[in-house]
Order: sequence, then C-alpha cells, then structure tokens
Amino acid sequence: MTNFNDFDISDSIRKAIKDMGFEEPSPIQLKAIPVILEGGDVIGQAQTGTGKTAAFGIPVVDKVTHEKVVQALILTPTRELAIQVSGELQKLSVYNKIRTLPIYGGQSIGHQIKALKQGVQVVIGTPGRILDHLKRKTLGLDSVHTVVLDEADEMLDMGFIDDIELILKQVQEKRQTLLFSATMPPAIKKLSRKYMTTPKIVTINKGEVTAPLINQIYFKVLERNKIDSLCRIIDSEEIELGILFCRTKKGVAELTEALQARGYLADGLHGDLTQSQRDAVMKKFRDSSIEFLIATDVAARGIDVENVTHVINYDIPQDPESYVHRIGRTGRAGRQGLALTLVTPREMKHLRSIEHEIKMSIPSQDVPTIEEVVEKQRDSWKKRVTDTIESRGKEFELFAPLVEDILQEHAPQDVVSALLKMNFSSETPNEEAGYNFGDTGGAKGMVRFFINVGRNVQLTPKIVADEVSELVGISSKAIGRIDIFENFTFMEVPEEVAPFVYEALRYSRINGARVNLEPAKPRPKREKRTPTRS
Repeated sequence: MTNFNDFDISDSIRKAIKDMGFEEPSPIQLKAIPVILEGGDVIGQAQTGTGKTAAFGIPVVDKVTHEKVVQALILTPTRELAIQVSGELQKLSVYNKIRTLPIYGGQSIGHQIKALKQGVQVVIGTPGRILDHLKRKTLGLDSVHTVVLDEADEMLDMGFIDDIELILKQVQEKRQTLLFSATMPPAIKKLSRKYMTTPKIVTINKGEVTAPLINQIYFKVLERNKIDSLCRIIDSEEIELGILFCRTKKGVAELTEALQARGYLADGLHGDLTQSQRDAVMKKFRDSSIEFLIATDVAARGIDVENVTHVINYDIPQDPESYVHRIGRTGRAGRQGLALTLVTPREMKHLRSIEHEIKMSIPSQDVPTIEEVVEKQRDSWKKRVTDTIESRGKEFELFAPLVEDILQEHAPQDVVSALLKMNFSSETPNEEAGYNFGDTGGAKGMVRFFINVGRNVQLTPKIVADEVSELVGISSKAIGRIDIFENFTFMEVPEEVAPFVYEALRYSRINGARVNLEPAKPRPKREKRTPTRS
C-alpha cells in the first residue's frame, strides 16, 4: 500500500486528499488508517507534525453520515489545536457536506450553542469547554460512535485527565476510541486500559543514523520571508546541482514558479506529471540544464544522480525517516554532500524531535546578509556580465538610444551599480522587515517582551530562559533581563533574535501554561517593582 487510493475509503475523500496536495501517506497514516478502518480501538504513538491528524481524520470523516447529530468527538489539549484539526477535517469532508465545529474556551458559548442546534456531525474541542456544554445539556453524545483523544500526554500534563474521564463516561460503551500521544506515561496507559477495548498499537519506526559524508545545517527563518531567505542561502552557496524538498505538490508548484520568476534555473517534479514530463525534467537535471530540482518526497523516489551537491529542505520533513531519505540524495559516490534545512520558529520543536531520533545535533547558521551574498557572488556576476557582452547580438542595438540617454545623465559606475542592484538584491529584503517593535523599554540593543503569566504558574528566570532557548534555538546566555511578577513577566532578548522569539512564543506554552507574548510598552519614568530578578 503506497498511496491513498489503496485505502478502503470513499472517492469523495480521495478527491479531497488530492485537492489538499498530499500524494502519499506518511508512516503513521500508512500504519494507522487501515487499522482504524477495521473499527477497533487504536493507540497511535506519534509526534506532532507526522500527519497524525489525517491518520484519524480520514477514517472519522469516512465513517460519519449526513444525519445532523454529533457522531464523532475529538478532544484536544488547546484551542489552537482544536481549530487546526477542525480546519483539516473541513478540507477532508469538503465533498461529503459534513459539518465540523471547534469548541473551546475564550469564544462565545452562545455562538457555539447556536451552531450545535443547526446540526454538527463532528465536534473538536478542549475538555473544559466540552464538559461545560454537557453540563448545560447543549451538547449530546448519545449518537457518538468515535472518540479521539489527540495529544493525550499533553492533556494529561495540563490536568485534563478528570475532565476526560467524565466525558468518556457520557459516551456509549459500544464505540471506537482512538488515542494519539507522543509519549506513553503510566497515566495514559491506565486511561487506555480503563476506557479502551483491546486496542491495537501503532508506532513509527525510529530513524536510522544519517550518512557520515553529509554535512547538515539548519537556518532559522521567518515564515513571512521564507522564499527570500532561501534565495539568500542558495546565492551564498556554490551549488552544482541541488534538490529542494517541499511537503506538497502545491508547494512544489509555488516554489518552482517563485524561483523561475527570480531567474533561477529550476523545475518541479511531483506526482501529477506524466512519465514523459517527469523524464524531460530529469533529463534537464542530469545534464545540468537546470540547477535546482524541486520535488515532494514521493516524486524524488528513485532519483539517483551522483553529482547532487546540496539537498535543501524548504519544508521540514514530516518525520525522521523522511529526513534521512531526503538528505541521502546527496553525498553519493564518496563525495561530500550538504543538507540544509529551513526551520521556522514554530518548527523548532519538530527539529528537536528529528535530532533526537537521528541521535545527533544539527548545527545552525544565520541566513546570509546581502553584503555576504554580494561578496560571494562577485566572480559569478562578473562572468555573467562578461559572457553577455561577448555574445552580443542585434538586441544590443535596441538598447543603444536608452543607454546613451542614461549615460548623459549619470556616471557609468552608478548605472552599472543600479542595474546590479535591480537584478540581484531587490528580491531579498531584510528578513526582519515587517517587525518594528519600536521602543519597548529594553536595554540598548534589546527588545523587551511582556508575557501574561508569572509566579502564578511557578515561573523562574531559569525556566523562562531554558524554554526560550529550546523553542527558538538560541543560547540561554543570550537572553537578557527577566523580571517575574505575580501574574506577568518581562523578558529582554537581543534585537536580532526578537522576531524569532515573537513568532515562536506567541500563543505558545511555558512551564505547561498557555501564554501570550507581546512587545512591552516603554517603562514609565518611575516604575515601582518587586520582581524576581535574573
């Protein structure tokens, strides 16, 4: 079984999966979906980012009917995950006309009650708010045939175990229970023994150790400037042939178009191509007519080109196995290979899980500055200009009047500099563009952030520094002053990492508590404080 067509699911779901751009099941989907479709209880051990939502979402959507009653209940630890799961299930059920509803605290309960009355087949929610609806009798679970506990260990850590038990007691015993968890602590095993019937256990195989001839580096990049950061990276590398990996075929198409528009010799490879189209792209790659091959994991299978110098993970792979397979495309025939991975702040934890599985720490590098790119590209740009002059044709005559006009008004050196700038640097603005934190009251060169929790969740300066270091991938020593009050905290970080801290920690979790992080307001001239100081 190698693709979604092999699963015993409806054509409408297959069509939705195709629209979403997924070509092949991830390891957890490959193992879990057939077992879940059998109808029994299943425990899936998988990290976030492995495709587990679709692993339970596809069978759930396939099983639900058009009857306007709640038939499936999915419990998640946070409202963000509830919204995310609901969004994915909506996409999966687009042709089935099934309604999904995320239910969580912080949103108007009146709005949720109204939506429930209109008829919903799948409810995704946090235990606290689900229990609230059950007490109000605005949510009925009499017709629920499937219950999913998503990120069960996280719900356990957040103290939801009692709520979960109260909810499960209100669902009919003759049901299918699916439990997904990254870890299996004793409390989760106890819960599964109590509320599941002879569950089948599905796990993903551990990653194998990576090839020693492959140097590995990751770059922290901001989501909003990912393509621009990629251009800086590839402009600063001496790439003979490079394979760029994207998660979906839609991603391949978009990245191919973006790179071609910027003048790179690139083409895409994905599952929708005919064999003749695939052969044509591969021929161009093998004879170096293109420098970059952009592909999904599936499309790259069977590629064996010896002189690939770089593998670039534009999208971080779903699991350690995919990471190992991807980077193994370089470093062939005894040559040194280089594997580069772009990691957004929200993906740092996923990178750490890959490092844990491959039993090595991947070093990081900063995205090159425009000055570094110019220095690196000087010789190649000079050669391109020289080659163009030497191969002049009739086109040169077309520009003669314009050239004459410009040179009468500007010095030749300024004209050449302007043309180079237009051609090479306009596509790569500063990565931090768009984040102007202004005066936050921090020390010189530092940005000060406000965090909406403090001693009330047992925060200490060490806990804050360690969490930020882990999530953002910076040394805890680089973090500046940390002032912890009863219900909030102030933290200073260097300006250059502030955007990454902002993207990584906003609506994240520290010491088990959900937090909101915002740029602080300037300090008042006289500020009375009784903080715990770092």
